[in-house]
Amino acid sequence: MNMQAFRSFVCMNGEHDKPGLHEGAIEVLADRLVREAGVTKEQARELIKLIGTDWNSLVREAYFLKKLPR
Repeated sequence: MNMQAFRSFVCMNGEHDKPGLHEGAIEVLADRLVREAGVTKEQARELIKLIGTDWNSLVREAYFLKKLPR
């Protein structure tokens, strides 16, 4: 799912106020971040909560997070 489709999915018909739809959209975005950046699902969800849905920012921070010593 590309970002344009994701935004349409989240914002169509004012349904962004429905918690189930919002959580589903976060899960889709988190799954993509896990696949593309190699962070855990929990880390991906936390980044989305902190940063929002800007894909470039999420990927940048995910790579930064992944490089931190554990």
